[in-house]
This record gives sequence, C-alpha cells and structure tokens, in this order.
Amino acid sequence: MAPLTRIGLAGLAVMGQNLALNIAEKGFHISVYNRTTLKVDETVERAKQEGDLPLYGFHDPESFVKSIQKPRVIIMLVKAGAPVDQTIKTLSIYMEKGDCIIDGGNEWYENTERREKAMAELGLLYLGMGVSGGEDGARHGPSLMPGGSFKAYKHIEDILLTVAAQVPDSGPCVTYIGKGGSGNFVKMVHNGIEYGDMQLIAEACDVLKSVGKLTNEELCQVFSEWNKGELLSFLIEITADIFGIKDDKGEGYLVDKVLDKTGMKGTVPGIWKGGCIIRAVFLDRIKKAYDRNPNLPNLLVDPEFAIEIIERQSAWRRVVSTAINSGISTPGMTSSLAYFDTYRRSKLPANLVQAQRDYFGAHTYERDDMDGSFHTEWFKIAKQS
Repeated sequence: MAPLTRIGLAGLAVMGQNLALNIAEKGFHISVYNRTTLKVDETVERAKQEGDLPLYGFHDPESFVKSIQKPRVIIMLVKAGAPVDQTIKTLSIYMEKGDCIIDGGNEWYENTERREKAMAELGLLYLGMGVSGGEDGARHGPSLMPGGSFKAYKHIEDILLTVAAQVPDSGPCVTYIGKGGSGNFVKMVHNGIEYGDMQLIAEACDVLKSVGKLTNEELCQVFSEWNKGELLSFLIEITADIFGIKDDKGEGYLVDKVLDKTGMKGTVPGIWKGGCIIRAVFLDRIKKAYDRNPNLPNLLVDPEFAIEIIERQSAWRRVVSTAINSGISTPGMTSSLAYFDTYRRSKLPANLVQAQRDYFGAHTYERDDMDGSFHTEWFKIAKQS
C-alpha cells in the first residue's frame, strides 16, 4: 500500500498535468485524479518518463481523496463555472472537517466567495488561487495568487513557495493576497493587463507592417532588438518568436494563416515579476514608483513617469495620427492617448453633459465656484429669451 501523499490535484488538462509534475519534481508526493481516466494514466506515464516522480494516479474520487494525508489539501484545475461546482460536489463527499479545497482556475471572484461560505458550512477550508504562466509556467514555475482562507493557505504555503517561479532579487512569485475572492480578483486584473499589452503589441505590428511595409523577418528582428532593452518582457520575446516561424502546412509564415479571432478561457505586485505572462523589467520601475509614494494616485503623476511620458508624447501622437490617416484601427493606442489627454486637462466638456442632464431630467449639478447642488429651469429660461 502506497504511503499517504502530501497533496492532491484534480483536473488533468495541460495546466493540471504540468502543475502536478512541478509539485512532484520538487519532492512533494502528490495524488492526481481526473473524470476521464485516460488523462490520469497519461499523467502517471509522464511522471515516470520525466524522472520517476512521486506522482500517484487514481481513477475514482474516493480512493483519490483517501490517499492524501490529513488535513487533506486538494487543488482543482478545471474549467470555471459549473464544472468547478460539480468537482467540489464529487470530492467533498469524501472529505472531512479541516480539509482544504483550492480552485486554481480562472474563476469569477464572487463565485469563489460563494463557495468559500458554502464550504465553511461543511467545515472545509477554501482558497481561490490565480495561476499565471501558461503550461510552461505551470511546469517550471508559475506566478501564484492565493486568496481566501488564511488557514488554508498556511496548509500549503511551503509547497507554493517551492513550486512558484523564483526571482533572484525577490524570491518566490507567490504571496497570500487576502480574504474572499481576492486571489481570483487579482488574477482578473492581471489578465486585463495581459490582454491590453497584447492588443498594443498587435497594433504596433499592424502599423509597422501596413504603413512601414516591414516583412515578417524584419518584424522578428525588430522585436528581438526591443527585447534587449527597456521592453524586455515575455510578450515581446514570444512576439519575436512568432514572426520567425514558417507555416508547416503551406507557403509563407504561420502567423499570417492564423484566423483574426481572439478566444478566451474563464475570466478575463511583487508576484508578477516572474512566472506570469506579463512579467517584464518594466514592472520593476512601477514597483519603485509606488515604493517612492505608496499613495500615488496615478503613475502619470509620478515625477519619473511624468517626464518620460511628456518627452515621448510627440512620437505617440505621430504614430496615432499616421495610423488614423492610413485607415488603420489602433483602439488601444488611441484610447490610451485620449485618457492621457483627459487626465492632463484642467477642465473637460463633462460640464455640458451635466447641464444637459439637468435640462431634461432635473438631475442637478455642482458649480466650480461655490458649494452645493443646483437646478436650473433651463427650458423656461431659454423660451423666455
């Protein structure tokens, strides 16, 4: 009979498999389970091939749960939504008070808070943990964002600190975020930044290709060069790689054959410096800005960032103008510029909008020269005059 394992993992798609193998490779004995038994066997075989790792597969939920030492800790990596509730229902039948469930998927943070309360009624602990870094990160060191029961976090802290990405000057890319669904919320913010970054990169490529007439080979060289300077980051690095890969099913480059339709799965700080998708040297500068002033209301008013933005705004405007004049859609660059211009204006035309609201709906307005709320009979005055 095999000894009890330290932790369990349910859900063995690519992310689940790789995280399980990462945990096992770090010396923690782990039990794995998946509703489709073929995935269990596949993971066990990978564990053997990748170093005879201490990973044990189970085909039924009861034997899986009972193979883990108490208090049991089980990570779920299943699709967000109903599959999470179904997996919890399947596993919790065999779990006991004090045991812990961790949802490592891209779940909506309010669902995590609902589940944490439901699990507390059963005497179970619950964590919602954002996991970033893709399949490679999961296997070799992801960025981890756990939130929920602090007691649950302490049960698994040593494992998370070991399997997370390690940054020389900062340590493991994991920290306890806070109560409730905070871990999933922070992951959602991460994903918003991630997709914003990707959109801006795609727009830059479009301008360079459509206006500058750069070839894929030249774009590969440009991004490789950019990745050696202040833009050094995971996304710039992989963009260079993408432009250099030729189509293995036809002529030309693969990127040109990819359908221009973006997919998604699930939802859209110290912990983002390694392992995660948005890791970049630029994040160090953001951190330093908030170290200088923890109450900084906006990066645009940090002295260092303000100077650089002002110095570069002419080039920014030229690029946006060129794109507009060439009929190229650059919503990321354009809306960012609009935000910057809005932020630097002392007064905006919202005064007219509020006057219109007061005109047709008596919504009242405030004045810039005295306190209080005011309402004007705009219609009557206009008719009288």
